[in-house]
Amino acid sequence: MQIRLESLNRTYGTVHAVQNVSLNIPSNTIFGIIGKSGAGKSSLVRLISLLEKPDSGEVWYDDERVDGLEKDALIQRRRRIGMIFQNFNLFSSRTAAKNIAYPLEICGVPKAEIAPRVQELLELVGLADRGDAPISTLSGGQKQRIAIARALATKPDILFCDEATSALDPQTTRSILELIRDIQKKMNLTVVMITHQMEVVRDACSLVAVLDSGSVVEQGTVEEIFTHPKSAVTKDFLAHLSAPESDDGELVRWSEEGGEYALRFVGSKTGEPVLSKLSRRFNVEFNIRAGGIQKLPENEIGTLLTDITGEKSEVDAAIKYLESEGVIVEKLTKGEA
Repeated sequence: MQIRLESLNRTYGTVHAVQNVSLNIPSNTIFGIIGKSGAGKSSLVRLISLLEKPDSGEVWYDDERVDGLEKDALIQRRRRIGMIFQNFNLFSSRTAAKNIAYPLEICGVPKAEIAPRVQELLELVGLADRGDAPISTLSGGQKQRIAIARALATKPDILFCDEATSALDPQTTRSILELIRDIQKKMNLTVVMITHQMEVVRDACSLVAVLDSGSVVEQGTVEEIFTHPKSAVTKDFLAHLSAPESDDGELVRWSEEGGEYALRFVGSKTGEPVLSKLSRRFNVEFNIRAGGIQKLPENEIGTLLTDITGEKSEVDAAIKYLESEGVIVEKLTKGEA
């Protein structure tokens, strides 16, 4: 299911929560929407998921405009949308299996069909033996797995994840993101992930849009955003990334000063001695202030924050050499490093 947004706007009183947002979310992908608190993420997802109507603009699912659907059509369309939330939103009075069964009951699915569907979903999320468990006995990760199963019960074609891992520890977060990636592939879902964590974008998404003050300030593939960040908010997200799997993947800073250039090495370049070659060719000196490797689902990106000093002509020649070797060089303004 392809989602297309055209010039969406939403205002609450004097707050312009969503400002002229246009996006194309391809079918069968995991699309991330990232922004800091107050950036407009929750407002935007309510518009995309048809929980609210925009003040102006259009929302399209494939070739159907859906932002103005009437009551009955809107209810039917919402039933083909799955939603996962930060706080799980499970019924404490129901067992795990009965939580999953709830949307099927609401849709009037015959009882004889509900039980096998629930068991199928329990197996899908790795909790085949916990169907009778009270919600209070489940861990945070298990609760989110049940919430995922419930969201998939009616066989949706779109799955929205609204800060779905924010309440979980890093290890559980990775397992939930891996589950969502596996489910997306198996079911050919369009998944939209709303998050304030660049780690979630890095570990799960293929495309991303960055929100700031209700507007899209940057969008592209995850690799493009990591290697060529343009907006200040994106650069700030990348500067505070934590490790993907272990401490040795983190961008570690051992000097709080300096770092005039960000050097980014993509794929096989992360293992090549480019700087060693450079130091033998040009009369420049390096002072590396921070470094690390971020692992994307399909690639690795190494980052070094460094000062390059010497005669301007030598520094310029050295930078041109780096770029000719496939290294992405960005000169940082004060405060970005």
